[in-house]
Amino acid sequence: MFSFFTRSKKISVDLSPLVTDMHSHILPGIDDGASDPGTSLQLITALQDLGLSSFVATPHILWDLYRNDDQSISTALDQLNSVLNAQPSGAVPLQAAAEYMMDDHFSQLVEQKKKLRAFNGNHVLVEFSFVAIPYNWKQLFFDMQMNGYQPVLAHPERYAFLSGQTGLFREMVEMGILLQLNLNSLTGYYGKSALSLATVLIKQQLISYLGTDCHHDRHVHALRDAPHLNDAVQHLLDSGKILNASIVL
Repeated sequence: MFSFFTRSKKISVDLSPLVTDMHSHILPGIDDGASDPGTSLQLITALQDLGLSSFVATPHILWDLYRNDDQSISTALDQLNSVLNAQPSGAVPLQAAAEYMMDDHFSQLVEQKKKLRAFNGNHVLVEFSFVAIPYNWKQLFFDMQMNGYQPVLAHPERYAFLSGQTGLFREMVEMGILLQLNLNSLTGYYGKSALSLATVLIKQQLISYLGTDCHHDRHVHALRDAPHLNDAVQHLLDSGKILNASIVL
C-alpha cells in the first residue's frame, strides 16, 4: 500500500519555488480526500518530497455531499496537526480554508454575510459545477468582494463546457477574480481538454495560483512522473503573476 511513497526512487520534479500548495484535500475523513490521519501524513510527506513546504487544506463544502463547516474542518485540522507534531520532523506549516461549491448553500452564506474560511487573509477558493456555470455567478462574485473577500476560482481549465469560452475567464479576471490552475492539468491527468484550456489560460497570463488539488496517491504519482513540470512552473513564475510564494500561513 502506497509503495510509491518510498524515498528510494529519485524524484526529478521540484516544486519548491512555489513554497505553498494552496489547494489540497489532505484533511482526514471529511471529504473525498485523505480517509484518515495516516493517509494525510503520507500525502503530505510525498508532497514535501516534491519540494512543497507549506499547505493550505481546502476541504469541499458541497452541501449535497460534504456538509462541512467550521467545526468539522477545525476538528480535522487539529487531528492532523496532532499527528504531524508527533513526527520526528515536527510541525508542518498548515492552514485550513475550504473549497466552496457555488451552490444554493454558498449563496445563502454570502447573502447572510457569514464568515467564510479563507487563506492568505481574505482569499476564498470556490468552484463551479462541472456541468454548468451558476446562473448568478456575477452577483455572487460581486457580493463576495463587497463582503471583503477575494474570490479565487478553482481549476477553470477543468470546466470542459467552457472550453470554447476563454473570453469568459478574461472577463472574470477583469472583474478582479483570481484563477487557480491544477498542476496535474499540465501532466495530462485530466485529459486533453483540460491541458488545452490550461495552455490558453497560461498564454493569456490569466493564472494567479497553482495547486495540486491532491486527493490521493494517484495525484501525487502523476506529478512525480512529470519532470517537464519544472519548466512549466518556472515559466509561470517568470510571468510574475503567480502568488503562491506570497501566501502567509
